Amino acid sequence: MESRFLLLSDVAAELNVSDSQVYHMVRSGELPAIKIGGRGQWRVERARLEEYIQAKYAETAAWVRENPMSEREPD
Repeated sequence: MESRFLLLSDVAAELNVSDSQVYHMVRSGELPAIKIGGRGQWRVERARLEEYIQAKYAETAAWVRENPMSEREPD
Protein backbone atom coordinates (compact mmCIF):
# COMPACT_ATOMS: atom_id res chain seq x y z
CA MET A 1 0.00 0.00 0.00
CA GLU A 2 1.33 3.41 -0.94
CA SER A 3 1.92 5.92 1.81
CA ARG A 4 -0.43 8.91 1.91
CA PHE A 5 2.42 11.35 2.61
CA LEU A 6 5.78 11.70 0.88
CA LEU A 7 9.12 13.03 2.07
CA LEU A 8 10.49 15.95 0.09
CA SER A 9 13.19 13.60 -1.19
CA ASP A 10 10.47 11.25 -2.48
CA VAL A 11 8.80 14.15 -4.28
CA ALA A 12 12.15 15.18 -5.76
CA ALA A 13 12.71 11.66 -7.06
CA GLU A 14 9.19 11.50 -8.50
CA LEU A 15 9.63 14.82 -10.34
CA ASN A 16 13.30 14.14 -11.19
CA VAL A 17 14.44 17.42 -9.63
CA SER A 18 16.70 18.25 -6.68
CA ASP A 19 15.61 18.17 -3.05
CA SER A 20 16.35 21.89 -2.82
CA GLN A 21 14.03 22.62 -5.74
CA VAL A 22 11.20 20.79 -3.98
CA TYR A 23 11.96 22.64 -0.73
CA HIS A 24 11.72 25.95 -2.58
CA MET A 25 8.42 24.89 -4.22
CA VAL A 26 7.02 24.02 -0.78
CA ARG A 27 8.31 27.16 0.97
CA SER A 28 7.00 29.42 -1.80
CA GLY A 29 3.57 27.82 -1.58
CA GLU A 30 3.73 26.49 -5.13
CA LEU A 31 3.41 22.90 -3.87
CA PRO A 32 1.10 22.39 -0.85
CA ALA A 33 2.72 20.60 2.07
CA ILE A 34 2.42 20.25 5.82
CA LYS A 35 4.95 20.49 8.63
CA ILE A 36 4.69 17.75 11.23
CA GLY A 37 6.48 16.50 14.30
CA GLY A 38 8.70 18.20 16.82
CA ARG A 39 11.34 18.96 14.22
CA GLY A 40 8.81 20.36 11.76
CA GLN A 41 9.51 17.89 8.97
CA TRP A 42 7.80 18.60 5.66
CA ARG A 43 5.42 16.12 4.06
CA VAL A 44 3.55 16.32 0.76
CA GLU A 45 0.29 14.46 0.40
CA ARG A 46 0.37 12.15 -2.62
CA ALA A 47 -2.99 13.54 -3.85
CA ARG A 48 -1.63 17.11 -3.70
CA LEU A 49 1.40 16.08 -5.73
CA GLU A 50 -0.86 14.56 -8.40
CA GLU A 51 -2.95 17.76 -8.44
CA TYR A 52 0.25 19.79 -8.81
CA ILE A 53 1.39 17.64 -11.73
CA GLN A 54 -1.99 18.00 -13.48
CA ALA A 55 -1.87 21.79 -12.98
CA LYS A 56 1.61 21.87 -14.52
CA TYR A 57 0.34 19.92 -17.55
CA ALA A 58 -2.43 22.51 -17.97
CA GLU A 59 0.02 25.43 -17.56
CA THR A 60 2.39 23.89 -20.08
CA ALA A 61 -0.40 23.27 -22.60
CA ALA A 62 -1.50 26.92 -22.29
CA TRP A 63 2.09 28.11 -22.73
CA VAL A 64 2.53 25.95 -25.83
CA ARG A 65 -0.69 27.38 -27.33
CA GLU A 66 0.46 30.94 -26.62
CA ASN A 67 4.02 30.34 -27.88
CA PRO A 68 3.84 28.35 -31.11
CA MET A 69 7.07 27.04 -32.57
CA SER A 70 8.56 29.11 -35.37
CA GLU A 71 9.94 27.63 -38.57
CA ARG A 72 13.50 28.26 -37.30
CA GLU A 73 13.28 26.25 -34.07
CA PRO A 74 14.76 22.73 -34.03
CA ASP A 75 12.59 19.70 -33.25
